[in-house]
Amino acid sequence: MDVSVVVPALNDRDQLEGCLDALSSEAPDEVVVVNGPSTDGTSGMVRARDDVDVLVEIDDRNVNTARNAGLARTDGDVVAFLLPTVRVEAGWCRAVEATLPAADVATGPAHEQLRAGVTADAIETRAICGRSVTYFNGGNAAFTREVLEALDGFDENLATGGARDAAHRVAGLGHGVAWAAEMCVSREAAPDGGTTERNWRRRYYSLAYRLAKNYGLHPTVPLRTVRHAAVDAVDTLRDVVRGDASPTRWLGSGRDVAVGGVAGYADGIRARYADRSPKRNPSGRSSRTDRAVAVYDSR
Repeated sequence: MDVSVVVPALNDRDQLEGCLDALSSEAPDEVVVVNGPSTDGTSGMVRARDDVDVLVEIDDRNVNTARNAGLARTDGDVVAFLLPTVRVEAGWCRAVEATLPAADVATGPAHEQLRAGVTADAIETRAICGRSVTYFNGGNAAFTREVLEALDGFDENLATGGARDAAHRVAGLGHGVAWAAEMCVSREAAPDGGTTERNWRRRYYSLAYRLAKNYGLHPTVPLRTVRHAAVDAVDTLRDVVRGDASPTRWLGSGRDVAVGGVAGYADGIRARYADRSPKRNPSGRSSRTDRAVAVYDSR
């Protein structure tokens, strides 16, 4: 089994260097770095290394575009995707090789380094419209080439949520997702404890889009969107009560949720009818010939 690893990066020079150092010790068969329009010297750092087989330069900031561009340059019968902000732990590559013969997709935990210790995520499965969907971490996932071809890669219409969209489509195609506890990556906790300003419009566009695209006009789609919005509205209102956010920010967030959700729902329905095949991916890898503006191949 040949394992190719794709790492998309955008102004992540220092973190990417740590990611590649850890990955080098696992010795995958092929490493492909896809660099967006970075301005921090990422290209020079990557080209100076002898453990990166291919560097692909693109002019798009979309991580799903980067994933598809990297996929197009891989040769392995297994393709894994990592975020530049993680570091694989010892035994990661062996876990990928041991898990995929019995499944089509493999994912594992991300250990987050905290002052009080280490926390890890767990497998997440949801039943949606009679379909059991097992989500995977887009920054730590490995696929057989066959399932990636069936999916036509990732949906480039999404700026965020591409991995969750792919999970819906994996389930729709009848493929399995396996959880490998030994397929571990580590990451540092955010300096502020993980509280970051959310782009509500983009978040709800992605949610409504992927649900509408994968499930059509089923009432579950608006109901799940409204339920998510209600939970987030309550959480944001708590911030207002504590003085961590202003009432105008809360109202603005609600407007962004509504605008993003409506736009995502409309575009998702259009995408569903644009690609009526089981892969549900009109903006996938095959939608255009090449995303690269430059390729440095040392193989």
